[in-house]
Amino acid sequence: MTLSAQLTSSLQRHFPLSRLGPARALRLHVARGEKASLQAAFAHPGPDPIEVAASAKATGGIRATVRRVGVVPVPHFNTHTPVDERDGVGFLPGYAPDPLFPETAARFAPEQTHAFWITLDVPPDAKPGPQTVTVELKPSKGSPVKLEATLLVSKVVLKRRQNFDMVHWFYADALCDWYKVSPWEEAFWPIVEKYMRNYAGHGLNGIYVPVFTPPLDGVKRPTQLLGVKRTGKDKYAFDWTNVKRWITTAKAAGLDRWEWTHLFTQWGVRSGIRIYEKRYGEDALLWPPETGATSDTYRKFLSQFLPQFHRFLSAEKLLGQSYFHVSDEPHGDEHLANYRAARGLLKELAPWMKVMDALSDIRYGKEGLTDLPIPSISTTLEYVEAGIPCWTYYCCGPRGRFLNRLIDTPLAKIRMNGWLFHRWPVTGFLHWGYNYWYKSQTRQLIDPFVVTDGQAWPGWAHGDPFVVYPGTAEQGPIDSIRWEIFAESMQDYALLQTLGVERNDKRLASLKSFEDFPKSAAWIQETRAKLLAKG
Repeated sequence: MTLSAQLTSSLQRHFPLSRLGPARALRLHVARGEKASLQAAFAHPGPDPIEVAASAKATGGIRATVRRVGVVPVPHFNTHTPVDERDGVGFLPGYAPDPLFPETAARFAPEQTHAFWITLDVPPDAKPGPQTVTVELKPSKGSPVKLEATLLVSKVVLKRRQNFDMVHWFYADALCDWYKVSPWEEAFWPIVEKYMRNYAGHGLNGIYVPVFTPPLDGVKRPTQLLGVKRTGKDKYAFDWTNVKRWITTAKAAGLDRWEWTHLFTQWGVRSGIRIYEKRYGEDALLWPPETGATSDTYRKFLSQFLPQFHRFLSAEKLLGQSYFHVSDEPHGDEHLANYRAARGLLKELAPWMKVMDALSDIRYGKEGLTDLPIPSISTTLEYVEAGIPCWTYYCCGPRGRFLNRLIDTPLAKIRMNGWLFHRWPVTGFLHWGYNYWYKSQTRQLIDPFVVTDGQAWPGWAHGDPFVVYPGTAEQGPIDSIRWEIFAESMQDYALLQTLGVERNDKRLASLKSFEDFPKSAAWIQETRAKLLAKG
């Protein structure tokens, strides 16, 4: 039995019921020090399932890694997006390719299209010029199929990205619940290390440090690194042991920026956060959850914690690489007033602390309430035009023609992240969903291989809560296609920096806003080819 097979770009999803188009010669332009990817797509006419094994090799010392492209159910398109900016039209609702399983062989259904994902790791000292990538598919019945692509290696050596930090919220509670370990026990640390290395390996350099349980998306399982003990009425002692271990583990993974827990509740800045002490081996709240943000109780706690926090950061040489939060996504006049009060308290107790928060109301920036605002991409250019330094973010929205990276977002659109971040003077990107594997705003764990919207569609979009799937404790995270393409987009950012391409370069003139920009694989491939040829 002969397989129908071809090598294709990584910027094309192969849905189970899609059909292979005409085979074309595949040529990829890469810098030295980059990772590139392609797919070996195939189908067989049936009528029975068939075993297929894949292998890949490349010339010039380039390392090739093979993974199987898996699929997950997507019962709806994400809303508020025009048809021409949806991927999977005609195939969704249905199954969408996303997880990349660390498998080089599997059993495949007949009369469907499948794919293996090939990652090519180009060393910085690779010889410039054309190199050959050879992929072989071996069916259990019939003849092997050999496919070839050309990798055009530039003389350019990619430099590390500079002056642009990235953080995704990293959920220690999800790791504990999925792998059935307790926070900070010995069995926890090898697991978290694998996830941190994956996280850093995709271009992120900063990580959330849960010194306290993150006050994000509902009441969470206590995951508080800092040991807190009440020693008397409104008197507290602190143990930094687990905080230090988290930092040490993250540094070893390649991370060097530290995002600290929000100090007030989310979506309103109304209360102090839930902080726990151990009583008889159990987590016990230090005060009722409704305790006010600027109450005497919380003020007295912060007046003891913040000076010790400052001493810890200074002693560990972390202060200059740290980001601090007041509250996530305040909006409206009431929240603004609450935020002013909470920010005033922090200025009084910790004048050294500069804060950043995800928010879009430009009043926070104009009033200087937030030292480094993080507006949504829907309003970021308002901040840029007003000359207010900022990061940027997106989450469940905006949708429509805006940049995002959902399961039905075309992959070429996802690949534009790095280009757009470079285009304007934003200095960082925040996203909330690295590994949120829960039903929305609950402690109910979901199976991310089945549920990709936190059971909260349409408000929460398919693909928004996480970019990695849980593998075994020995494997660690399983990458998604979206995560790989996002990482490659940030290589594009680094490439533009490496080549000294200015933000207003005429080659970037078609990038007009976070919703008006080129969204085709052809534009990316042609622009990269021109840049690398001149480099």
